[in-house]
Amino acid sequence: DLHNFSHIKTLCTTADTPKLDMCAADSSPPSNKQKTGIAASLARPNILALHPYRCARDDYSDGILLDANENAIGPTSLPTNSLPNNNSLVLERYPCPYQIPLKELYAAHRGGNIGSKNIFVGVGSDEAIDLLMRIFCKPGEDAIMTTPPTYGMYKVCANINDVGIVEVPLTEEFDLRITEMLDAVTDKVKLMFICSPGNPTCKAIPIDDVKRLAESPYKGLIVVDEAYVDFSTEESAIKLIETYPNILVLQTLSKAFGLAGIRCGFAIGYDDIIQLMNNVKAPYNVNKLTSEVAINAMKNISTLEKNIKVLLDQREVVAKELKEMDFVVKVYPSDSNFLLVRLKKLSKDVYKHMADNGIVVRYRGSEMHCKECLRITIGTEKENR
Repeated sequence: DLHNFSHIKTLCTTADTPKLDMCAADSSPPSNKQKTGIAASLARPNILALHPYRCARDDYSDGILLDANENAIGPTSLPTNSLPNNNSLVLERYPCPYQIPLKELYAAHRGGNIGSKNIFVGVGSDEAIDLLMRIFCKPGEDAIMTTPPTYGMYKVCANINDVGIVEVPLTEEFDLRITEMLDAVTDKVKLMFICSPGNPTCKAIPIDDVKRLAESPYKGLIVVDEAYVDFSTEESAIKLIETYPNILVLQTLSKAFGLAGIRCGFAIGYDDIIQLMNNVKAPYNVNKLTSEVAINAMKNISTLEKNIKVLLDQREVVAKELKEMDFVVKVYPSDSNFLLVRLKKLSKDVYKHMADNGIVVRYRGSEMHCKECLRITIGTEKENR
């Protein structure tokens, strides 16, 4: 019961509460085993030193899972009988390499003047993030810019590709520091990643801020990661693409569409950028089963809209309840399907205590401006209660 926090209140108000082991909540450094043997003798040094992205499922896989910002309402699409067992010319054949039918449906859903030539389909947004660094950044020479606290895969992909990282932190209220960002730009910064709505901040970046960056002297590519855009009242940066060729937007079916399990993401931008991404990607990167479910989802937008409303209503209920708890310092305004919550103290212990009692959230207290914070995904009404 997410709202029945009496046992956690006791934990937070007891001065001598013992610290719980939180080693599972932090990424572990490379092990000694990785430093010996044939792999170590052949691998690049930056790979041996890599801290991989730590997924929510690395810590817990059972219980009420409110830790990965999945859509607990469920998927907007399921497989159909369009790939029958008796059709011998289907799964043994490679899929459409460029997913044209899916792109056309997605373009129609998002509107504006974008078409299939403006869309790249990948294995989640993560494939697009990696491709952009491989395409635009020279290893050991170029860099990306990030605005922490932000999505961890930007840093992981940069480290894998031996690309530098220029960090310009958000303000304590999670707004962009545009002047400082532009002051930190050099000709080596080829990509600027803007997470909007942010993870873990749950705050959308105003579209005018993105426009201001696009109109600045910065000569690189502005990548706006909009994984949670369907939960926000802020407009998508897709509307800017026609005017600003230096903007690329990332979106996904993992969140609002409830399809994290099929791993399907999109990059939307000028056709010359998309063409390069198609040139560099692996052949047949999106499989037929993923494509089928994604296409079905595009034909079922009414379910998407209904599920979003349910989650937004539940977000308000959970936020209200949390604000009334005396050990909660702040519930940040949210443009996403999750809440960032600051506790008075002992947030690590609360995180572990909740997990031990079957409620799994995400500890975010080690990230910039997120001291004593937990990130809580909005679940179903039953899970939230």
